[in-house]
Amino acid sequence: MFRARLTTTDEPTDALRHEGRLRRAWRTAHEPAAGVPRWARRVAYAVPLVVLPSGVWRLGLLFAPDKRGGSIADWAMDGYLVFLTLISEVLAFTALGLVARWGEVFPHWMPWLRGRRVPTAAAVVPATIGATVLTLVFTVIAIVATVTQSKANGDPLPADFPGRAGGWKTVYFYASYAPLVLWGPMLGILTYAYWRRRRPATNGALLPSAAGNTR
Repeated sequence: MFRARLTTTDEPTDALRHEGRLRRAWRTAHEPAAGVPRWARRVAYAVPLVVLPSGVWRLGLLFAPDKRGGSIADWAMDGYLVFLTLISEVLAFTALGLVARWGEVFPHWMPWLRGRRVPTAAAVVPATIGATVLTLVFTVIAIVATVTQSKANGDPLPADFPGRAGGWKTVYFYASYAPLVLWGPMLGILTYAYWRRRRPATNGALLPSAAGNTR
């Protein structure tokens, strides 16, 4: 009986510890940096939600009634759809780094870097490249392809393109992918706000060392 009591008391303790780690990880990931305006936090939190509908659409293909399966190619395609959905959400989540504390100070779980300030360029350069690419792909090329019903090289869209299925399938497809039009511009706005916020701090941090070198 005594052993049974130990077992029953240990299990809730382990569960509480695991829950406590998740809460700490959640708070750390969403802890806002100093000086971040409320609108920037709202935009950053909205980025993963903008990407989510397209991921739901892709995962829905795995359970489509007319889905063919069983071959290696089909399994590879299913794995690709899952991987693309996960990596898209991970990339969308990185937008929080432009408004959260871990985007300015390396978190404690990173060896050799923990507690150090994140160089401004280390965040601004990849974020700017990402915002540019996303804007070109989803905001410019996707809209042009939708309006002209053609690929980027001018060839017409294939007959099996989801946007040409007709009926509710077409509505569902465009409703799922339309929010991606905002991904690039939203990331660009957050990147500019991040650069503007970090620039005075970076200059201020360099002034003492520069003054010390002149003495």
